[in-house]
Amino acid sequence: MPTEHYIGLMSGTSTDGVDGVLAEFEGAAIQIAAAASLPLPAELRRDLLALNATGLDELARAARAANGLADCYAQIVERLLAESGLAPAGVRAIGAHGQTVRHAPEAGYTLQINAPARLAERTGIAVVADFRSRDVAAGGQGAPLVPAFHAAWFGDRPGRAILNLGGIANVTLLGEPVRGFDTGPANMLMDAWAQRHLGQPYDRDGTWAASGHCHAGLLARLRGEPWFSLAPPKSTGRDLFSPDWLRAHLEATPGTKQLAPEDVQATLLMLSVVTIAEAIDRHAPDTHEVLACGGGALNTALMTALDQALPCRLASTAEHGMPVQSVEALAFAWLARAHIHGHPACLPAVTGARHATIAGCLYPA
Repeated sequence: MPTEHYIGLMSGTSTDGVDGVLAEFEGAAIQIAAAASLPLPAELRRDLLALNATGLDELARAARAANGLADCYAQIVERLLAESGLAPAGVRAIGAHGQTVRHAPEAGYTLQINAPARLAERTGIAVVADFRSRDVAAGGQGAPLVPAFHAAWFGDRPGRAILNLGGIANVTLLGEPVRGFDTGPANMLMDAWAQRHLGQPYDRDGTWAASGHCHAGLLARLRGEPWFSLAPPKSTGRDLFSPDWLRAHLEATPGTKQLAPEDVQATLLMLSVVTIAEAIDRHAPDTHEVLACGGGALNTALMTALDQALPCRLASTAEHGMPVQSVEALAFAWLARAHIHGHPACLPAVTGARHATIAGCLYPA
């Protein structure tokens, strides 16, 4: 099979930036030829976050935000091409996930802000987008999307789990069949709290959380969210785990009115840790190794707490040749290739769909 090049682009639930990779595929072998990241402009980030709730003039605001996101995607593509020395004609397709602003598979829809035609026009490269809708139409969750890629990269290793620590945490359980599901918040609530109280996009290394103390009553109330008790397949996002959700629990928990902000941050970190550990113990008790990726894998406090909570070995995907911040972007390069070759990549054992589906829609160059 001839060598093919694909680009993968991902802006995740944290809504803080865009990661991109240019991947080289030769048969089953995959190599990263170039990687780049770009923070989202503050105004665009604000607009995307605002679209997670209803408001005036939503359709026009969504269209403008989609164009702005596509322009950021195009900048990443330009950087990847410059770093690799490839011309646009040398790239078969771009996999561009878009920014999720609504996710309600139980109501039959999921919505990712994107402008793939604009991206194809700006880059001169075909774009594969809208990866979730067909699976939702087949009765699935439309998420998580990456387990099939995890299995392709990390192999059929029963007992190994891949843990993505993005805005939302999701876990892939390798084996036959491959399974995967969201476990709840990873960084999303911590990032929002840090932005509110520190004026920073996130709590670097979890230093602020480490300076606080977990509030047992608040943690117990947060863990009481019924979603955590649902059996897979399941997925979630800002529709549920929003700042308003946190605010309501803070107001309803005795003894939190005078709680220091860093203590809330410490409690949110432990919420992520405990719900991840409980989900793995409940649904994959034979797991002997967890490989973490995503921005949360760079959070020292989070990883330390996870290492203490998990009954098995915790490592990062970097130890297996995969930089932690490149995993999801590479997954969308892989998903774009699967679409081009007509390979189903949405797995019923993961999403709960009636049958496997080919993910995405093609926008030719």
